Amino acid sequence: MAAAQDGPREGGARQAPHGVAEAAARLLEAAATRVPCAPVRDLIGTGDTGAAYAVQQRVTAARPERGARVVGHKIGLTSSAVQRQLGVDQPDSRVLLDDMGYADGDTVPYASVLQPRVEAEIAFVLGEDLAEGPLDLARVRAAVDHAVAALEICGSRIAGWDITLSDTVADNASAGAFVLGRQRRGLAEFEPRTAVMEMSVDGRTVSEGTGADCLGDPLRAGHVVLSGALGPMSPLAPGAQVTAAIGGLDTVTISIGKERYDPAR
Repeated sequence: MAAAQDGPREGGARQAPHGVAEAAARLLEAAATRVPCAPVRDLIGTGDTGAAYAVQQRVTAARPERGARVVGHKIGLTSSAVQRQLGVDQPDSRVLLDDMGYADGDTVPYASVLQPRVEAEIAFVLGEDLAEGPLDLARVRAAVDHAVAALEICGSRIAGWDITLSDTVADNASAGAFVLGRQRRGLAEFEPRTAVMEMSVDGRTVSEGTGADCLGDPLRAGHVVLSGALGPMSPLAPGAQVTAAIGGLDTVTISIGKERYDPAR
C-alpha cells in the first residue's frame, strides 16, 4: 500500500464525541451511492473509539432494517503485518451480516465492495453461545464447532483508504464480504496457531503468514468469527481470481466479477 492515503493514521487533537449521526449519514450515503466519501474523523475526532463504535452501531443497524441478519463478528487488525500496512497498533471489531457471505468458488461482484482488498483468515463457527460468564481460553475453544479457511474482501467507504483507526471503526471496520471454505476441522484436529497460509491473486503469491501472526458483543451458536488476517492484504481488480491455502484447512477460492460500478447508471 502506498503511503500517505493508503491506511489508518493516528494522531491529531482529541475531540469531544460529537457528530456521530452526521458521520453515520456520510458513510451510509457513500454505501448507497457507491461513491466513496471524505473521512469522518473531522466529525468524531481521532482519539475517541467510543464515538467511532457509536457510528458503527448506527451504520450496521440500518442493514437489518432492510432485511440483513447478523451472522457473526470479525476481529480486525490482529496481524502485525496489516497493522504496519495501515499504520495502527491495536485491533478493532465489526459485525458480519448474511448479505456479505459467499461460498467457496462463488463470484463476488466487483461493484459490491468499494475499493476492495483481500486477506486470508481462519473462520471459527460456534457450536454454542458465548454470551456471559467468564470467557477464558478453555471455554472459548470448547464453544467452537469447527474452523474453515476464509477470505475477507475488505472495502472502504472512505475515498482512497484515507483512514485513521476512528475512520475504519466507524465504517464497520472496512467490512465488505467474506468467503468460507468447505473443509471443516474441529480444534481437536487442527491447531490455528501453527497453520501456515499462502494467498495468491491470479496465480501470484501476494501474502504469506501463520496463525501465530494473528494477535462485548455476545457470540451465538452458529455465528461465524473471523480471526483477522494471517498476512498482508492485497488490492483487487475486476476479474481477479483469489485462492488462499491454509495448512490443515485446505483452500478457499473466490472470483471477482469483471463489471466495474458505473455511478451514471
